[in-house]
Amino acid sequence: MKKIVDFIKDTYDQAGKNKAVIAVSGGIDSAVSLTLLTQALGPEAVFPLLLPYHDQEIADSQELVSLNQIPEENISIINIGPVVDQFQQTLQVDSSDRMRLGNIMARARMIAVFDKAKNLDALVCGTENKSEHYLGYFTRYGDGASDLEPLLGLYKTQVRALAEELHLPAKFLEKDPSAGLWQGQTDEQELGFTYEIADQVLTQLIDEKKPVVEIKVEGVDESTIGRVITRVKGTEFKHQVPYSNT
Repeated sequence: MKKIVDFIKDTYDQAGKNKAVIAVSGGIDSAVSLTLLTQALGPEAVFPLLLPYHDQEIADSQELVSLNQIPEENISIINIGPVVDQFQQTLQVDSSDRMRLGNIMARARMIAVFDKAKNLDALVCGTENKSEHYLGYFTRYGDGASDLEPLLGLYKTQVRALAEELHLPAKFLEKDPSAGLWQGQTDEQELGFTYEIADQVLTQLIDEKKPVVEIKVEGVDESTIGRVITRVKGTEFKHQVPYSNT
């Protein structure tokens, strides 16, 4: 925890910035990121954005902001519904095309946080973890866009452990991980495996650099392990674009 707090402090010092903007979704990643950001910079320097889509619930986000004692005047609630609707209409995106619509939502939120940061001369703090990064579970130029990523060195299961260490309310540890892009959407349902399984596979694949054929997880069949690895290989391009011929 201290290492991450120090990283945040050093990043802002080196950039010559003293204000932070962060999108708070109410999930465990934003809960931990917001808490560490507040510890590093102080609540007066943190400017949370709550960015619901139409009638999306924001009670958990508001609770997190309150727990971290963020001043009321620092908090912005911006409903992205009208913006997303306009893009959906202009681009002729059918409501059933959840992936395209979800990407528009993520990029609308990105515009909001970076515009706020520009206005405040602040840096945007992201909430992406190591599991999401290597699984490619993010929208390029959307929720994958930020100025710093405090949790990028931690797998999802490690973020949960850190949330416990920070004594965050149990509801944030127990909530199903979700990008909040449509009603009932969860990360693990969409991925087809749990983060507990994925993190064990990723540790061997990424950290230990084991050959694929040697990766084993007790009690987990090879087809599930294969799905994790296929997901990693199939989204590697997200870490390399834009390609250039320099």
